[in-house]
Amino acid sequence: MEKRTILIADDAQINREMIKFIFEEQYEVLEAQDGEETIAILDEHAEELAVLFLDLIMPKKTGLDVLAHMQVKGYTDFLPVIMITGEATPEAEYKAYELGASDIIYKPFEPKVVMRRTMNITELFEHRSDLERKLEERTRELMASREQLEQNNAFLINALGSVVEFRSMESGEHIRRVKIFTGIILEYVRKFYPEYGLTKKQISMITQASALHDLGKIAIADAILLKPGKLTRDEFEEMKKHTIYGCDILERFKQEETEFYRYCYDICRYHHERYDGNGYPDKLVGEEIPIWAQVVSIVDVYDALVSKRVYKAAYDVKEAARMICEGECGVFSDKILDCFDLAKEELFAITQQEFIEDEVSQK
Repeated sequence: MEKRTILIADDAQINREMIKFIFEEQYEVLEAQDGEETIAILDEHAEELAVLFLDLIMPKKTGLDVLAHMQVKGYTDFLPVIMITGEATPEAEYKAYELGASDIIYKPFEPKVVMRRTMNITELFEHRSDLERKLEERTRELMASREQLEQNNAFLINALGSVVEFRSMESGEHIRRVKIFTGIILEYVRKFYPEYGLTKKQISMITQASALHDLGKIAIADAILLKPGKLTRDEFEEMKKHTIYGCDILERFKQEETEFYRYCYDICRYHHERYDGNGYPDKLVGEEIPIWAQVVSIVDVYDALVSKRVYKAAYDVKEAARMICEGECGVFSDKILDCFDLAKEELFAITQQEFIEDEVSQK
């Protein structure tokens, strides 16, 4: 909305009359005789004003005092201020500009110059306000679009993960639990091991990416994937390749090298690596394994132990935790084991509750 009001703040009536004469045909004019009156009018009408003409030297409060008040209130963000003065020191001029003044005009006034400079400043502010408004609107649109994209990505990731579980003849809950457990342990990592630099946003992305850890099982033959007994050496070697196959699938669909893609790729490829180098497929050692892959690795092992599969019965949650902590499922870092230990009661509670609900639903 176009602003059609100006405020002239000057203790000399003749100066107010001169400026009023210049602008009274284009604007409604408010007047103030001292600094305190100026502040009172600003606090009531700042949003309605197109420009403030502000005398540097006034009774009660100076022009600089008024500017300081305006800066605190945020008025100078949207209201241009033109200082008017008979003379000013360089220090006063600098202070005025530092506090948000847009221009300084010296007495006596030249009406055409005052009019032109005022028009330039108000047009500049209007243009800036318009740009800021458009930027805010565009930002809101982009945020809404990004949120929708994230929702779509989450749906597609979960759907793809469910396809893997369906092929594996699993309950369909493994991926959901892996995501929940991953988020829990990552929070402990963030809290107790800040050297990894994990943020809330990264934890959210890693948690979503964890759903794709077994993506490569899509490429494993049913005869191996669904075999109820122990795999032969050759079959196990083929099964281990699901870490490679998953990355191959990701590469085919990659559009750009984003942070989220890196989490998906690393988790797919490295969630069977072990801290001592005895994992697969690349036999990474120690912190060569990305922390997000380390977390998904221990979570995947835990859920596999406590879940019933075609080739084994489920372990008790405490027994599963013991096996992990004593190295029966491969070597994990002390930091990851520490976080697992801190989180295990939460993991136990979720596991037991879900399996109780599963049993009830199957009856």
